[in-house]
Amino acid sequence: MRFIHTMLLTLIVFCAGAQTPARPRLVVGIIVDQMRPDYLVRFGDRFGKDGFRRILQQGHTCTDTRFNYAPTVTAAGHASVYTGTTPSVHGIAGNDWYDQRSEGVVYCTSDTSVRSVGNSDPLSREGRMSPHRLLTTSIADQLKLSTQFKAKVIGISLKDRGAILPAGRSADAAYWFDARSGNWISSTWYMNTLPDWAQGFNNGKRPDKILSEPWNTVYPIASYTASDPDNTPYENPFLGETEPVFPHNLPTLRGTSYELARRIPQGNTLTRDFALAAIQGEDLGKDSITDFLCLSFSATDYVGHQFGPNAIETEDTYLRLDKDIAGLLAELDARVGKGQYLVFITADHACAENPKFMRDHRFHAGFIDNTAVSDTAKRVLSKLYGDTTYFKSFTNDQISLNRAAILRDGRDLCTVERQLAEGMQAAIEGIYLAPDACMLERESMEGSGFLPLIRNGHYRGRSGHLWMVYSPGWTEKLYSGDGTRGTTHGSPYPYDTHVPLLWYGWNIRPGKSMQEVSITDIAPTLSFLLGITLPNGCTGKKIESLLR
Repeated sequence: MRFIHTMLLTLIVFCAGAQTPARPRLVVGIIVDQMRPDYLVRFGDRFGKDGFRRILQQGHTCTDTRFNYAPTVTAAGHASVYTGTTPSVHGIAGNDWYDQRSEGVVYCTSDTSVRSVGNSDPLSREGRMSPHRLLTTSIADQLKLSTQFKAKVIGISLKDRGAILPAGRSADAAYWFDARSGNWISSTWYMNTLPDWAQGFNNGKRPDKILSEPWNTVYPIASYTASDPDNTPYENPFLGETEPVFPHNLPTLRGTSYELARRIPQGNTLTRDFALAAIQGEDLGKDSITDFLCLSFSATDYVGHQFGPNAIETEDTYLRLDKDIAGLLAELDARVGKGQYLVFITADHACAENPKFMRDHRFHAGFIDNTAVSDTAKRVLSKLYGDTTYFKSFTNDQISLNRAAILRDGRDLCTVERQLAEGMQAAIEGIYLAPDACMLERESMEGSGFLPLIRNGHYRGRSGHLWMVYSPGWTEKLYSGDGTRGTTHGSPYPYDTHVPLLWYGWNIRPGKSMQEVSITDIAPTLSFLLGITLPNGCTGKKIESLLR
């Protein structure tokens, strides 16, 4: 009897182990570009049962997840989620920044030492990208290291930075969308030719199909009661439209490129379908070695910038994304197996309310003109020192100075920074803080409120000499039209730093936590879940509520 009992116990343990392996077969990290946590509530009753609702009901939600730095922009956000640290350590100081060493503005992933793969021009700017400016390892890099590089790691996003930075420096591949050719492309950092499955996907010409039909709401437009009316003064129409209203006639708006495919919710579906092709083509999650798929949905950001957070276009984009998430989970169930994969969903930043919308509702808000900031800085420097050549650049909401000229004239750089800060705050309404590099780089610096977030986002040589932190509710003028429509992000304020964080699948018990966590806590939590070493620059901490 004792023998039979022992055998039964062994069988039970074996079966339990088969259902919950020591490690997941596949980790899928999902970043939804520009997603605010309130969208899960505002649109929640319209989600189907198999997408966001499935994850919310069966997974773990961290309701108070914050970015612990600024600038809250795409490149820095993707890098921080996966490295477990802030720009002050990993070095991705923005999407673009003025580089003090080369004395020019650089793009976060541009790399002239590599060639484009997947389009007709190997020297095209769109494909000459790599993670060479990322200065620390990512959680995906650590997975590669812990498996003697046997784990497969792939990054996918419409944006090159959304694919490249999460996957890290040792990824097997990163793929992004080329608006000129309509292809998914990569660079010679990863490969010399696209794999057959990727070429086959490109040969299907799916962007042509997407842009051959108008964008209309997926449900009757009268049912979109969580949003403003269809035509408001806070939305930008597409180029070629007279008003920002449905249906958007994509065939007549598309022009000669495929750029429009990024800017509509169908771009997220294209991303999902390419990810599913990668899962199948690369056999991700098919053996006992954990693989990692870094997936970023970027169309939400393009739609958000153009139409703002209260537009029907934005609501429709998230209702369609819910269907995309449901389709992704269904394929993961079928190909990898329920309970065999781990998913997390978060965002690289959120977004502000449109300042004109806020002013029209009697809130304190406004716009800052970037050109006016540059001109004012030159005037202040001229008045103080009789020299406008001290000004170099205004990039990423930061002023960079001509250090060599200042030192040549025998001036103290820290004094120049501080006096310029005082002059800028006196001259321009809407500047709340103007911290200078000397203050941020001082070891003994103590700060409260939003100042520590700026310090966490400051990287010497890649950040400016003076930061412009606008007042709550104030933003730079927006990207198109008259500069007052749509929305933006980048500030240290809650509307940009508060994002969703959802966990689902392998070893995740259903629940909800209101414990405050930082975006940099995701990578160390994954390290503990997977039993691997922390990313080498990690400053985050594990999320206790998830690991209990």
